[in-house]
Amino acid sequence: MTATIPSDPTALPLEQKAALLSGQDFWSTPPVEAAGLPSVVLTDGPHGVRRQVGDLDQIGLIESVPATCFPPAVAVGSSWDPETAERIGAAIGVEARAIGVPVVLGPGVNIKRSPLCGRNFEYYSEDPLLAGVLGAAHVRGQQGAGVGASVKHFAANNQETQRMQVSADVDERTLREIYLPAFERVVTEAQPATVMCAYNKVNGVYASQHHWLLTEVLREEWGFTGAVVSDWGAVDDRVAALEAGLDLQMPGDHGAGNALVVEAVRSGRLDEAVVDRSVRRVAALAGYVGEPTDGFDADAHHALARELATGCAVLLKNDGGALPLAAGQRVAVVGEFARTPRFQGGGSSHVNATRVDDALTALQVTHSVDFAPGFTLDGSGDAAALRDEAVGLARDADVTVVFAGLAEGDESEGFDRTHLDLPVAQVELIRAVAAVSARTVVVLSSGSVVSLEGWHDDVDAVLAGFLLGQGGGSALADLLTGAADPSGRLAETIPLRLADTPSFLDFPGEQGHVRYAEGVMVGYRQFVTVDRPVRYPFGHGLSYTTFTTSDLEVRTVGDDAATVTLTVTNTGARAGRHVVQVYVATTAGPVRRPARELRAFTKVSLAAGESTTVAFELDRRAFAYWDVREHAWVVAPGEHAVQIGRSATDVVDERTIDLTGDVVVRELTLQSSVAEWFEHPVAGPQLLEGFLATMPEGAGEMHAGMLQMIGSMPMRRFAADFGGAIPAEELERLMAAARVAR
Repeated sequence: MTATIPSDPTALPLEQKAALLSGQDFWSTPPVEAAGLPSVVLTDGPHGVRRQVGDLDQIGLIESVPATCFPPAVAVGSSWDPETAERIGAAIGVEARAIGVPVVLGPGVNIKRSPLCGRNFEYYSEDPLLAGVLGAAHVRGQQGAGVGASVKHFAANNQETQRMQVSADVDERTLREIYLPAFERVVTEAQPATVMCAYNKVNGVYASQHHWLLTEVLREEWGFTGAVVSDWGAVDDRVAALEAGLDLQMPGDHGAGNALVVEAVRSGRLDEAVVDRSVRRVAALAGYVGEPTDGFDADAHHALARELATGCAVLLKNDGGALPLAAGQRVAVVGEFARTPRFQGGGSSHVNATRVDDALTALQVTHSVDFAPGFTLDGSGDAAALRDEAVGLARDADVTVVFAGLAEGDESEGFDRTHLDLPVAQVELIRAVAAVSARTVVVLSSGSVVSLEGWHDDVDAVLAGFLLGQGGGSALADLLTGAADPSGRLAETIPLRLADTPSFLDFPGEQGHVRYAEGVMVGYRQFVTVDRPVRYPFGHGLSYTTFTTSDLEVRTVGDDAATVTLTVTNTGARAGRHVVQVYVATTAGPVRRPARELRAFTKVSLAAGESTTVAFELDRRAFAYWDVREHAWVVAPGEHAVQIGRSATDVVDERTIDLTGDVVVRELTLQSSVAEWFEHPVAGPQLLEGFLATMPEGAGEMHAGMLQMIGSMPMRRFAADFGGAIPAEELERLMAAARVAR
């Protein structure tokens, strides 16, 4: 970082300050020579630098400077490995500095509410802890290399359908427990240079002008000190957005918004201090501007992309040890994706890769391989003839590897999928091949989960590659041949049916609104809570070796925290990596909780026969729920089970602890229910004593039944109907006593 940030950029004329808060074109802020402020370029990420070539007044999705396409977030999520995320962030930072980009837009940490979201390939997981830990690691890596990050898209941006207008209608507890924690972790642990606001509305208010989100939560609660930048074209009302806490509008709008800001200040509708506040934040981005470096080692970064990709693929099924491929086997490779790999998603994050490996070429290095395309990516050609050719090869093979998946046109930024199915031609191909081949392995490439139904039981092994970046072809070959051990775990559930998914009835919404009716029961949280069967659960993944856990110990720390230790042993014959998953389960408290929730994890590498001890600290948030009455995190007193799982449905060990938790003394008002009054720890006993003293003999026996009938009645109405029983001054005294007790 070589630029000098002016000591007081707010001394600029109002017109220049307003201009600084909007792009001069699609990708950069205007330079202000009088204040020593250089232009700041912000370009797309998050899995590679997309620096546009040519006219910066256009979006330029096609032409960009060559850069390494690292594994996208869908793959990194399946790695369950913060080191992978951090190394990708660091490498992106190196390339960005070489290309002359001070801020790269990423990572995306939005939750995979539905498997249909067209942009799921840019997001990590259906779980906020996993997404937040990986996102924070990416930011640390990227900013450690001197390039600003932009965590996105804040907030509740979980679909592409009507993304620029739809209102995500989400209750407070769901926001706090599911859709905000990943952002909170990235902000509080990694302090990204910027936060990007989303296109959509949140409960009827555009995210770009949502004061509660951008100021009260992001800055006042979480302590964010960077700049809030709009998603490109997300600003609806420039002045309202500025007041709410949005600092930089992108892209530029040829000065129209700047004029509105100036006019609002001149007329007294907008305090110039609001402008100055944002000017300081945007000016601070100049600290990331520097002279481009001498370049980057493209070969080394490609090797890194390949290495990291091997830890991201998930081995879902491996019956009879079909994998790894044995030396000397006759191998048939079927499927166009084997030679024309699908390795990234479509839209703004599309990287002009420096090179691309394909699995077919990589497999030919170690095995004698026959190949048939089996299908075309665009659905053209004679499907029956292509299938027959593939079946002919499979009939004579010891094992047939079918590369299947979705083409880029099937999923991209800008639209959502309408189903989970593979193309019909591919399903028919898999079934036909499996019917004649001695063994059949299916390798999947897609930006989100696809249905395995209709063919899963016909094949011997399934390797879910998702999208692995430009080194993915070689990485898949390494995994298929056993040069690398599969260590990925599912970061999202693979359902049996789309109709089983929690958001099915409410995705993508209607008439401008999408109701998050499933609440906190997102992804595995609902599947395990209602005991709904799935094809493969969150956290599932196989290896070529085996692992056991033992010596689990859980100790309480104070009233609301715990420590966890256990031993992991590689009981197999080769080295491998294992993901330890720690879940918490409880029924304590006044709200319905998911059957279990991921609360910690780590990935360990072990040689054959090796053991290691791992330790976790579970803080109060690991046991807490968001209390909508207290507007705070609350740990319910009572039993909490700490569970070790191979997945969200496979618990291998657990210990139960009793937490003192938080004793919540509720505030009482005349709108509080009769039941809340009588059950209150301070006011309740006094109220009952006074009430019974005025009632006829035998009223005590009627008390419980009475509460069942009128317990939900507001005290104001109850007091009016039974005024003689509870004097108004007594109610005032008890309300005061309840306030003191809080």
